[in-house]
Amino acid sequence: MNLSKLFLLSTLAFSLLAASSAASAGHKPKNSDCLACHSDNTLTKDHNGKPVSLFVDENKFKHSIHGSLFSCVDCHKDVKSSPHETTPLKVKCVECHSDANEAYQHSLHAKPTSTGAPAANCQDCHGGAHEVMGASDPKSPINRANIPATCGRCHGQKFLMESNGQSTQPFINYQESVHGKASENGDKSAAVCTDCHNSHAILPANDPASPIYKFNVPNTCGKCHNGVEKTYLKSIHGKAVTAGNEHAPTCTDCHGIHSIKSHVDPNSSVSEQNLAQTTCARCHESVRLTKEFGVAGNRVSTYLDSYHGLASEGGSVVVANCASCHGVHNILPSSDPDSTINHANLDKTCGQCHKGVTQRFTLNKVHVGRETKNDAGAIATRWVRFIYIPLIILVIGGMLLHNILLWFSKTRAIRRSQTRFVQRMTPQQRWQHLVLLSSFIILVITGFALKYPTSWFAEVFGMGEHLRGIIHRVAGVVLICAGVYHVFYLALQREGRSLLVSLAPGPKDAIDIWTAMRFHLGLSKVKPQFNRFNYAEKAEYWALVWGTALMAVTGVMIWANVWVGNLLARWWVDAATAIHFYEAILATLAIIVWHFYQVFFDPDVYPMNWAWWDGKMDEAHYKHEHPLDKDAATNVVAIETEKPSEKTENGD
Repeated sequence: MNLSKLFLLSTLAFSLLAASSAASAGHKPKNSDCLACHSDNTLTKDHNGKPVSLFVDENKFKHSIHGSLFSCVDCHKDVKSSPHETTPLKVKCVECHSDANEAYQHSLHAKPTSTGAPAANCQDCHGGAHEVMGASDPKSPINRANIPATCGRCHGQKFLMESNGQSTQPFINYQESVHGKASENGDKSAAVCTDCHNSHAILPANDPASPIYKFNVPNTCGKCHNGVEKTYLKSIHGKAVTAGNEHAPTCTDCHGIHSIKSHVDPNSSVSEQNLAQTTCARCHESVRLTKEFGVAGNRVSTYLDSYHGLASEGGSVVVANCASCHGVHNILPSSDPDSTINHANLDKTCGQCHKGVTQRFTLNKVHVGRETKNDAGAIATRWVRFIYIPLIILVIGGMLLHNILLWFSKTRAIRRSQTRFVQRMTPQQRWQHLVLLSSFIILVITGFALKYPTSWFAEVFGMGEHLRGIIHRVAGVVLICAGVYHVFYLALQREGRSLLVSLAPGPKDAIDIWTAMRFHLGLSKVKPQFNRFNYAEKAEYWALVWGTALMAVTGVMIWANVWVGNLLARWWVDAATAIHFYEAILATLAIIVWHFYQVFFDPDVYPMNWAWWDGKMDEAHYKHEHPLDKDAATNVVAIETEKPSEKTENGD
């Protein structure tokens, strides 16, 4: 081959190679070209120096909705060659999904969170960009069966939700609801998050365009419960909502929002157990409806005063409740001919339970407190009340007065029959006891009146909260002063020191407890021998000392709660409040169960141990109870009995 031919062949080969390179540079890369590099599970860095995964699962991409419709460069439009020299720009879903993006941009998910990033983006819900599957695919995160779990990836994370000022409780409630459990069990018709909140246009409840806006709720629920919606919209509640009355109840007001449960579930707000006292009561027990719209209030309390209400509170599950008479979704005013409580329909309504009723039977009132001047039953009830209340007061009051007189007379007769006494309490000790007794009773009444404002405690003096607080604090100061005085009395006065020595616990008290229990159980004939004070009296005294000190300290902490909260911490006040309350219960029950038995109900002292009143105790009884007290003889007081004077036949 000569040089000219060789030159021509070289030139032709070079030209073909150059043409081939030029064609390759302008050729649109295929998926196989991209996957030649991106099927390698490695990381590299973008132009900002951040690590970027090169890996694309070819199998998943091929079966994704994008893999079956598009090639890589349909989304990565800035990639013109393979390989590319610069990092591709971030793909924007809006270029194809403009409608979805428009809805998303106005939604709660598009708003920035505490980190500055959107609450949720496309990939958070639809999955990885190269693995997006259609909603009909069972593996898709937006498949109907998977939506609760998809939403729960964020809304079920406690830390994530709380960091953005929200709660996981709605998601938890949904899981326990009738909708959540049905969806979990594979019911494809059960409501999921997007049925109520929409898919992309998720808006807050106060937005009129939101499907969960109050006036849109019936229509939202009606997408599944169409028949119920139509019935509801014809009811008095539905008409009020249609008219724009924001006080009228919609579906979620009665059934709950995320925590909707079956009506047969005892925890449901529309169960027979909760309907009257919880659900209907929120509106119909208040006076707000009366003031705003002229609707009768106190409907629940008057129902509960009736036989139906009393039986319901007693646990009956068959007795009539609100829905039994008024209907469920078809509630209408009594003036409406279609109403279940219209006079013409009452025999049918009542006949559901009371078979064979007539119109005469239906004249009886259900809400017993609803009385009118011209109502025969109301007039009769008022007359009966007018007669019986004074009669009860007179008869029972007379009986009580009669028995009190007999009790005092017989008690005094027993006391007069006793002639020799032991001085059990000195006048000073009795005064201390009286101050303690009075302040303690006042503290109990006024203290529990705060905790139980509807109880008889709160009504004893007809006191309001301000007066109650003043009385309680004054009684508390008196009790504290009495306690401080008692400490000085024990330390500085002879009889106080003697009392303290006698009340000091010792090893013998433990032996006495064991001996007393064996004796009273019939296991031993050995009766315990006590000195001036027995183990029960000592235990009560020291419990009183401890309880008084504890109540005084915690009471002052509660009174000066701001100062204590600033000095220590707020939880100290909370702890003091709890201790104060439970110690009050303990002290009150101890007085009733322990002290009152020793003073009033012990058969040996019945009807009463008089020592707290006059300081004296019958000598025989004292020696029987305290045989080891050697000083008792020095405290014996003899009293001359009054002998009836002899009278002559003429009475002179």
